[in-house]
Amino acid sequence: MSDGVTLEKDGAIATVILSNPKRLNAMTPKMWQELKSCMDQASSDDDIRCVVLRGDGQNFVSGADISVFDRERADGAQAREYGERTHAAIASVRGCRHPTIALIEGVCVGGGMEIASVCDIRVCGESSRFGITSNRLGLAYGHEELHDLIAICGRAFTLEIMLEGRVFGAEEAAAKGFLHRIVADTEVADEAFERARHIASRAPLANRWHKAAILRLENPAPISQDDADSGFDLFDSEDYREGVRAFMEKRTAEFNGR
Repeated sequence: MSDGVTLEKDGAIATVILSNPKRLNAMTPKMWQELKSCMDQASSDDDIRCVVLRGDGQNFVSGADISVFDRERADGAQAREYGERTHAAIASVRGCRHPTIALIEGVCVGGGMEIASVCDIRVCGESSRFGITSNRLGLAYGHEELHDLIAICGRAFTLEIMLEGRVFGAEEAAAKGFLHRIVADTEVADEAFERARHIASRAPLANRWHKAAILRLENPAPISQDDADSGFDLFDSEDYREGVRAFMEKRTAEFNGR
């Protein structure tokens, strides 16, 4: 696979593949744009119930592709334009309507950790490696990206990650609160897709509502009455009636997203 980002769909599960294998899937400007396009496409598809993000081969993402910096981030003006691309891509992952899972194999550093931090669930292998090493290059991360990391790891661990700028293992990443599950390297894909299938089997309207509500709670503005009442709309859905019927009949519910 040549460098780029592709979207594959298998039933209710979509897979977004980040590919630049010669550089451990380091993100190029084109890949950031394609990531946004793929995530926007997935988010608008009502048939999708879960999105899995993964790297091509045995790595997630090693960061930004530094080989293009002399052309794409040579000064502040270029860096601002580059940052607009990356922020838009990260926002599209963060704001995806559907649940998202980061399937992390191998290296998950820099931009890879950014992408993983805005996924809803993060699963990795025992030998996976993490870190943000921007201070080795003398560049800064944006406020939004730092906010995402603080939301997961807290202020103290985020400061440690940013100020030390070192690469660390999966157990330390889990101790910092970054990971949901560590499995054997050979079992990462199986674990991630098993979780995706489990999520996809649940009521998609409820999953989308809860994700949207949790994102809304990050906004300090008071919850409006319309926001509060929107959850009651689920009680008028076919999925709610099917869920209750299936529970009473002691069978697995078959939700249709309506």
